[in-house]
Amino acid sequence: MPVLENEFISVVLEAKGAEIQNLVSKQDQTEYIWQGDLKYWPWHAPICFPIVGKLANDKYYVRNNSYSLPIHGFARDMEFTEIEVSNSQIMYCLDYDKTTLARFPFKFKLVIKYSLLGNGVDIQYIVKNTDDKQIYFSLGAHPGFNCPFSSEEMFSDYELIFDKIEHCLAEDLEELRLQNGNTLKLEHKLFQKGALVFENLQSQFVILKSRKTGKSITVRFENFPYLGIWTKADEAPFICIEPWFGIADRSEESKQISQKEGILSLQPCQEFKCAYQILIAN
Repeated sequence: MPVLENEFISVVLEAKGAEIQNLVSKQDQTEYIWQGDLKYWPWHAPICFPIVGKLANDKYYVRNNSYSLPIHGFARDMEFTEIEVSNSQIMYCLDYDKTTLARFPFKFKLVIKYSLLGNGVDIQYIVKNTDDKQIYFSLGAHPGFNCPFSSEEMFSDYELIFDKIEHCLAEDLEELRLQNGNTLKLEHKLFQKGALVFENLQSQFVILKSRKTGKSITVRFENFPYLGIWTKADEAPFICIEPWFGIADRSEESKQISQKEGILSLQPCQEFKCAYQILIAN
């Protein structure tokens, strides 16, 4: 598997799903990426495409035709092609094929570019419309982080600190009030009804920080309209910080994809770009 590294960090990637496998600090060998323990959640940092979240009845419509997609789409299960590799950067590409067209009737090219940034990594997504008609899609990141970072700590020793005051509008939860308007102390009971979802974000980043050691990671997500925060409620030792362009269906009625909340669209030959960053601080 390709390895990106500099004097500060080492990042291991895999072509399946173009997914980060490891993000290790060279200073103290701390592993920050969740290692996919099957007991809790088998992923590391999957890509959500061409939908984010779950469809009502796992189904959507394009005009009179219905299609089915699993939660978060199919990109995380597919083999990407390496198109550029160096010590500090790698690009992966996924093109439509007959398998994707059976579930998602649009022609596309999805490019994922990983670049080292000193003590972190920049992850850029590019979606290109290679069809002769308008295409519709959602796109999101789903990185999981070890929480706690070390066995001497507990999940409840950690907090999330936003750079602006935010309001959680998670479905079927009363509004969750953050301490000081920007700080969420982590407890597993917060996730008994699923992910916490922040909409109309004011913040450009959130910090996952240990109150015991002060060690932290920062996830920057400039211009993303949604952010999901999720873990398994059964004492799982990880937390996902998920910048999204798109969101799960809120009603039980399947929709035309063009009417789906948070959906993006591209005209032929157009492309969409977004990026987020993961930065570590020992």
